[in-house]
Amino acid sequence: MSAGATYSQTATERVFIGRPAAEAIAEEAETQGASRVFLMASRTLNRDTDEIEKIAKALGKRHAGTYDGMPAHAPRAAVLDAAAQARAAKADLIVSIGGGSITDAAKIVTLCLKHDLKTHDDMEPYHMYVGGDGAVVLPEFEGPDVRAVCVPTTLSGGEFNALSGATDEKAKLKQGYQHRLMAPVAVVLDPAMTVYTPEWLWLSTGVRALDHAMETLGSFLSNEFCDGVAENALRNLAEGLPRAKADPKDLDGRLKCQIGAWQSMIPVVAGVPMGISHATGHALGGTFDVPHGHTSCVMAPYALAWNESVNGERQKRIAAALGGGNASEAADKLIRGLGMPRSLGEVGVRESDLPDLAEAIMHDIWTRTNPRPIETADDVVSFLKTAL
Repeated sequence: MSAGATYSQTATERVFIGRPAAEAIAEEAETQGASRVFLMASRTLNRDTDEIEKIAKALGKRHAGTYDGMPAHAPRAAVLDAAAQARAAKADLIVSIGGGSITDAAKIVTLCLKHDLKTHDDMEPYHMYVGGDGAVVLPEFEGPDVRAVCVPTTLSGGEFNALSGATDEKAKLKQGYQHRLMAPVAVVLDPAMTVYTPEWLWLSTGVRALDHAMETLGSFLSNEFCDGVAENALRNLAEGLPRAKADPKDLDGRLKCQIGAWQSMIPVVAGVPMGISHATGHALGGTFDVPHGHTSCVMAPYALAWNESVNGERQKRIAAALGGGNASEAADKLIRGLGMPRSLGEVGVRESDLPDLAEAIMHDIWTRTNPRPIETADDVVSFLKTAL
């Protein structure tokens, strides 16, 4: 009999699957009794399509305002600006429509509203950090009163997680903020909202979801439930991503990708820690401004190869879900077939950057939970050299 495990639930109450976003948001606002709904939207969706206007119209008098200025990786200054606008609008429900950065920012805005965070330094006591002994320190604080609803247009999966990331521009580090009530009260999976997402962003964040599932299946801290969900996530994504690339209007294929991304996040939310691919991705994003999805496109197969000497048996399930053979080679083939970058050099990282990158990685919460132990920055540099 395997060791016991605990599955931790978030505070998300509903997922609308395949429902039109405007309809689902209006319904959720009614359910929540919200009268001041503040939208945080992708700038492209807000200014180049009528999708946000449709949502505002469906909300009617409940629509209290719209923010569309969130840069990639959710810098603190932009999060605080959005929070100030939501505060001024007397928001009682936050709705994000867009990719991972706007999703993360919306969840952190709920924290800013609860604790009246207005300046860069106000946010400092609330983020997770790695202590001197390598253990992750999770600050304790009261959760938000104002909840969020998330309508994702990419596949990074953060909408299913209470954990959110924002970048400290001064320290040049992406940092995590977490409380179970920061998880959205509802998620809307509307594939029609994703057709405006640039192909590279849709596909690369799909690889990010693949990476969630692959690091779950590679982890010695997973369990049969999480392994099963992760394996199915891989199968859905391995089918759906090529379908979406072949036909961007294939909404069934896109919904399959969305379901796969959701499944890939269930183990993460349940407490299965990720490994060196995700740790490197956080540092590449926060310190080197590499897009979320591209970080996994580059690092995931190298992480599989790096870890194979210790978790090769577990990697067999990954290989089987991706079509057979060796796991790292199968992942590489799928990612290359999607036209994604596959080396650090392709995303602008040089060998001279590796020491700084390694130092940033050593601050990440998931470096020490990699299957193959990593104790020092030199260990990280050795891994990174395989991806040049």
